[in-house]
Amino acid sequence: MTEKWQKAVAVVSELSEKKQDAIAAIVLSELEDEQRWTRSFANSQKVLSAMAEEAWQEHLAGKTKPLDPDAPES
Repeated sequence: MTEKWQKAVAVVSELSEKKQDAIAAIVLSELEDEQRWTRSFANSQKVLSAMAEEAWQEHLAGKTKPLDPDAPES
Protein backbone atom coordinates (compact mmCIF):
# COMPACT_ATOMS: atom_id res chain seq x y z
CA MET A 1 0.00 0.00 0.00
CA THR A 2 1.42 3.38 -0.92
CA GLU A 3 2.00 6.14 1.58
CA LYS A 4 -0.55 8.38 -0.13
CA TRP A 5 -3.21 5.65 -0.05
CA GLN A 6 -2.48 4.95 3.62
CA LYS A 7 -2.96 8.64 4.37
CA ALA A 8 -6.25 8.69 2.47
CA VAL A 9 -7.51 5.61 4.30
CA ALA A 10 -6.51 7.13 7.64
CA VAL A 11 -8.40 10.34 6.87
CA VAL A 12 -11.47 8.51 5.59
CA SER A 13 -11.50 6.17 8.60
CA GLU A 14 -12.16 9.20 10.81
CA LEU A 15 -15.39 9.98 8.96
CA SER A 16 -18.84 8.64 9.73
CA GLU A 17 -19.78 5.24 8.32
CA LYS A 18 -22.17 6.92 5.90
CA LYS A 19 -19.41 9.14 4.49
CA GLN A 20 -16.96 6.22 4.39
CA ASP A 21 -19.47 4.20 2.37
CA ALA A 22 -20.05 7.13 0.01
CA ILE A 23 -16.32 7.53 -0.60
CA ALA A 24 -15.91 3.77 -1.05
CA ALA A 25 -18.71 3.79 -3.62
CA ILE A 26 -16.96 6.57 -5.55
CA VAL A 27 -13.61 4.78 -5.53
CA LEU A 28 -15.16 1.47 -6.59
CA SER A 29 -17.14 3.17 -9.34
CA GLU A 30 -13.99 4.82 -10.68
CA LEU A 31 -12.13 1.51 -10.66
CA GLU A 32 -14.98 -0.24 -12.48
CA ASP A 33 -15.09 2.57 -15.03
CA GLU A 34 -11.35 2.25 -15.61
CA GLN A 35 -11.74 -1.49 -16.16
CA ARG A 36 -14.54 -0.88 -18.68
CA TRP A 37 -12.37 1.59 -20.63
CA THR A 38 -9.44 -0.84 -20.57
CA ARG A 39 -11.62 -3.65 -21.93
CA SER A 40 -13.19 -1.36 -24.54
CA PHE A 41 -9.84 -0.21 -25.87
CA ALA A 42 -8.41 -3.73 -25.83
CA ASN A 43 -11.39 -4.99 -27.82
CA SER A 44 -11.31 -2.14 -30.33
CA GLN A 45 -7.71 -2.39 -31.58
CA LYS A 46 -8.58 -4.43 -34.67
CA VAL A 47 -11.38 -2.06 -35.62
CA LEU A 48 -9.22 1.01 -35.05
CA SER A 49 -6.38 -0.49 -37.08
CA ALA A 50 -8.74 -1.23 -39.96
CA MET A 51 -10.12 2.31 -39.85
CA ALA A 52 -6.62 3.77 -39.83
CA GLU A 53 -5.61 1.64 -42.80
CA GLU A 54 -8.74 2.70 -44.70
CA ALA A 55 -8.02 6.37 -43.98
CA TRP A 56 -4.40 5.94 -45.10
CA GLN A 57 -5.50 4.29 -48.35
CA GLU A 58 -7.96 7.16 -48.99
CA HIS A 59 -5.14 9.62 -48.40
CA LEU A 60 -2.84 7.77 -50.80
CA ALA A 61 -5.64 7.75 -53.40
CA GLY A 62 -5.94 11.55 -53.14
CA LYS A 63 -9.36 11.45 -51.53
CA THR A 64 -8.37 13.63 -48.58
CA LYS A 65 -7.58 17.27 -48.13
CA PRO A 66 -5.45 19.11 -45.57
CA LEU A 67 -7.20 20.16 -42.40
CA ASP A 68 -7.37 23.93 -41.99
CA PRO A 69 -8.66 24.75 -38.50
CA ASP A 70 -8.94 28.43 -39.45
CA ALA A 71 -11.15 27.81 -42.46
CA PRO A 72 -14.85 28.55 -42.00
CA GLU A 73 -17.06 25.50 -41.68
CA SER A 74 -19.00 24.59 -44.79
